[in-house]
Parts: sequence; structure tokens; C-alpha cells
Amino acid sequence: MATLHADEISNIIRERIEQYTREVKVVNTGTVLQVGDGIARIHGLDEVMAGELVEFEEDMIGIALNLESNNLGVVLIGGGLKIQEGSSVKATRRIVQIPESENYLGHVLNALARPIDGREIQKKVVQGLSQHVREVKKRKSKA
Repeated sequence: MATLHADEISNIIRERIEQYTREVKVVNTGTVLQVGDGIARIHGLDEVMAGELVEFEEDMIGIALNLESNNLGVVLIGGGLKIQEGSSVKATRRIVQIPESENYLGHVLNALARPIDGREIQKKVVQGLSQHVREVKKRKSKA
């Protein structure tokens, strides 16, 4: 067995300290209490904002809408059949945005307004979910 001298030990320790990178990542997380009918009740996520996208561990997305003191209601996007009680959820710090552009005409989109028809959308203009939506133009009935 090889013996180490004090200066060798201190050099090894010094190298390890220099190579050490301390990375702390604070994530606002919660736990699914109940799920059904496209709604999940979440405990935790104390810093979530109304209209914020939340991400479930099952690679599902939801929108935080009903913020209460001890839990919050999240509308599930895409069904949420894989989500179970006890699943973890994390905040994304991103508020839902809706695309507003004529470039979306003729595309097939999913619930998050992402194209699923295989064609890319060139120029994207987005607005917040709660902002004023353009009025539908008045049209005459052909009856």
C-alpha cells in the first residue's frame, strides 16, 4: 500500500476544491393532490402566477388558473391521462401566450398553438392570454 505525504494530500484537496463547481438551482415545485376532468389540484407552487404554464413530470403541460391559499387548480393541456396523484409539478415562470398572426392561417395546431402539420410558422407575434382579443368582424347572414 502506497503512503501519501502531507503535501500530496494537500495538493489533492486543493485540486478538488478548484475543480468543484457548486450549482444551486431553485425550482418552485408542487405535488398533485387530485386529478380528474381535465383539472389537477396542486399543493405547493407557492410562487406560481395566474396564467402561468406548469410542467408535470409526465411531460404534460397545464395552465395555473385557480390560485387558492392552500392549493391551486390547473387546467391540463392535452388530456393529462398519465398524471397521477403524487406526481410532481414545477413552475416554468412563463405566462401563457397566444399567437396572433396571419401566418397561422392554414396550419393545424395543438392546444399550445404549436404546429403539428409538419410545416414551420415563419413570423410569430404573441400576446398574453388576458389581453384584449380582436373582435370578430360583423358579417351578414346568407339566410
